[in-house]
This record gives sequence, structure tokens and C-alpha cells, in this order.
Amino acid sequence: MTIKEAQEIVDQWINTTGIRYYNELTNTAILMEEVGEVARLMARIYGEQSFKNPDEAHSLGDEMADVLFVLICLANQTGIDLTDALHQNLDKKTKRDKERHANNEKLKK
Repeated sequence: MTIKEAQEIVDQWINTTGIRYYNELTNTAILMEEVGEVARLMARIYGEQSFKNPDEAHSLGDEMADVLFVLICLANQTGIDLTDALHQNLDKKTKRDKERHANNEKLKK
């Protein structure tokens, strides 16, 4: 699915199953919570921390999807077309970082 389709699907879900959007501040807090859950899993899967319960279910993809869902909610609420925003952001990064990354010795193999 495209980003635009994802925004439309989330909007439809929110307005039917979810009843309505939470306000923007609530969704921002939820976004931070979901990002924290991704960070927690990253620390345990790829970092040095261990799971308290070895049988603890962990799905990094599911947690990342939670982050994406709430981010899409916020974009919908604030009138942001994420496709346009991503294109503009990539253009900005390309212009700004073209030489910077090429000349970064730390990135050379």
C-alpha cells in the first residue's frame, strides 16, 4: 500500500472502529509511549539487556507498526500529506548531506 492509502485506511478505521481521533496531545503522548516500546525491544534484541521472562512475546514489527499507526493519525489530524512531506524531506537531506556523507571518513569501509 502507498503512504496515501495508509493514511486513508487509518482514517477510515479511526472513524469507524476507533469512533474518533484522540486529541493531538494525547496522540503525541501515545506516540512517545510506542517509540519507547520499540526502544525497549531494540535494547533487548540487539543490545545488552535481557528479557525478564524468556518466554516474553516480542514482535518488533508489531511495535514499529504501532508507531507508524499513531504517526499517521497525527498526520491526518494536522493535515499533513506524508507522501509530500517525505519527498520534501528526502530532497532536503539530499541537498544538505550529499557531500557531508561522502566525505565522512567514519562511513568509509
